[in-house]
Amino acid sequence: MSDQEYARETAGVRPLTMAWAERQLGDGERIVRAEALHGGITAEVWRLTVRTRNGGTRHLVLRTFADTFDAGRAEGWLTREVEALTLLAGTDVPAPALVAADPAAEQCANPSLLLAHVPGRTVLDDEGVEERVPLLARQLVAIHALRPAERPRPYEALTTAETVVVPRGADAGAWAAAVDVIREPPPPYEGCYLHRDFQPGNVLFAVPPTGRAGTRITGVIDWAQPSWGPADLDVAHCATVLALLHGPAWGLRFTEAYEEAGGALAARPDARLYWRVRDALSSSEEVREVAEAWRKAGRPELTTRAVEERLDAYVMALLGA
Repeated sequence: MSDQEYARETAGVRPLTMAWAERQLGDGERIVRAEALHGGITAEVWRLTVRTRNGGTRHLVLRTFADTFDAGRAEGWLTREVEALTLLAGTDVPAPALVAADPAAEQCANPSLLLAHVPGRTVLDDEGVEERVPLLARQLVAIHALRPAERPRPYEALTTAETVVVPRGADAGAWAAAVDVIREPPPPYEGCYLHRDFQPGNVLFAVPPTGRAGTRITGVIDWAQPSWGPADLDVAHCATVLALLHGPAWGLRFTEAYEEAGGALAARPDARLYWRVRDALSSSEEVREVAEAWRKAGRPELTTRAVEERLDAYVMALLGA
């Protein structure tokens, strides 16, 4: 490959970051292509094709934070992700293997993480959601069963009654009642290991080309915010995302599926409601960004307005309105 061809195939990745990634390879290996993947809002995600010494290929995944994202915050996230991936390497949870990390951007243009490529893909389509929901629930139960020798930091829940954004046309009285729910102090809970962003966009699936039967999870990604806290918090987050992606009924269904898979939630109904409402209201602050990311990922019908309407319907369903 000529230098001109190399530059074209790897365009988009900062040269400093690409040079760092190259230094993590084995003898005689070279990155020959960088393909942008749809990912989160804060970081760029690239699939790197590596030409091996014997002429074959393998893949790595590079996640590098955007210039506009706070570097100190990114460093903290990547440091925690390195710790999480080190823990998960000895478990049955299908997380990517860590190759290298530069949380402080000492060698890269931005804080970056290099991972082994996990086969599979994110699936955000409505088709097949009835098969995927039980798989997601069983995987989350397995994550919550982890008992690390050293607990991660306690969970953070930053949304307050003052930061909630009421969607246009929403029932003001119902949303005021929902906001009142999170004015109360958090209920007591049994702690467990949390992913803190477990949802369809961070789960990879293998889907057989002949149909949905045989669909399985191949990987769980984005371990930047592992925490210790109530299982309800992770369950509520995945339920909210499912409600916005596929409709409110799927958010409600996920909570049932989690318990069917052996997961334990808060015993008191008011405690369950607290965590579910808290996560739903927290999503009100980033509807525009989430909707844009989903449209780029192949869901053009999920306009900001469409997602706002689903969020409103989901909050109403949680309140029994």
